[in-house]
Amino acid sequence: MESMGDLLQQMQSPSFRQRSRSIADQVMNDPLVMEFRAEHPELEEELLRLNMSRLYQYARDRRNCSRCPGLEQCPNDFQGHYCKLAVEQINGQTQIVDSRTPCGLQLAHEHEQQVKQRIRSFYIDERALREGYDAVEIARKDPQRAAAVTQVFRYIAETKDNGLQTRGLYLEGSFGTGKTYLMGYMLNELAAAGYNGVIVYMPDFVEDLKSMIQDGQKLKETTELLKNCDLLVFDDIGAENLSPWVRDHVLGSILNYRMNRKPTLYTSNYSLQDLERHLSFTSRDGEELYKGQRLMDRIRPFVDVVPVKGKNQRGSQ
Repeated sequence: MESMGDLLQQMQSPSFRQRSRSIADQVMNDPLVMEFRAEHPELEEELLRLNMSRLYQYARDRRNCSRCPGLEQCPNDFQGHYCKLAVEQINGQTQIVDSRTPCGLQLAHEHEQQVKQRIRSFYIDERALREGYDAVEIARKDPQRAAAVTQVFRYIAETKDNGLQTRGLYLEGSFGTGKTYLMGYMLNELAAAGYNGVIVYMPDFVEDLKSMIQDGQKLKETTELLKNCDLLVFDDIGAENLSPWVRDHVLGSILNYRMNRKPTLYTSNYSLQDLERHLSFTSRDGEELYKGQRLMDRIRPFVDVVPVKGKNQRGSQ
């Protein structure tokens, strides 16, 4: 390794100074730097040469961006950002100030991450929520569900235009018709508009709730999240094995809090009438019609029923 003295001696050599001047001249004559100078004719030569490293970085980043290989392969020192120059007056002195500015791809990536962070899921395959959603593809996928797709699209548009609604949707239909997929699309669209949401797969969620009896803090945090999120989706309601405690004290509490405040949405293989019969029966106490009816009084008046027809898409390409 060369000593500091050796390096300083090299810096004083005529050849080193010549190389430095040559590099500086190249930077000053770079078309991008000349364009910047033309925009700021007030900049003196001495100030420009004092900011040679900034000018070099500016030109290098701009050139890299002009032939962008994509965010993952970004060659700039700060991935997804480029050097931006500005001329400012600081303490009465003209100064060249640089900043690292996110490019369009970086901004799009950050927005995508923000959208994902606004959506929480319980027992839903995360890959399904991360998949790209294409409105045209959704509309064309199965003509039989066109009416349901139209109604979901309308709900999204009305929420974007008028704000969060108190009514939700109840998507009912047979297996594999895309009910969960439509709810995922809706959550993504409204997350992009700034709303947060939670989607819960009911069969697994109810089983997990039973184990939370021994963990009061976790139960409280979970129920508070479901009570206060902007959009709550109970996916596949009716497929769970209810206990009286889950039905009356957990689901009842959540729905009682949300009604007339925030929308709760559902997917189910059951009609509302069939769901009421399901909610009236628990594994411990058998049939309790009035308790099922009481929970339905927190569901039925606050949803618009959307029949989802179509072919079973599970396993198909």
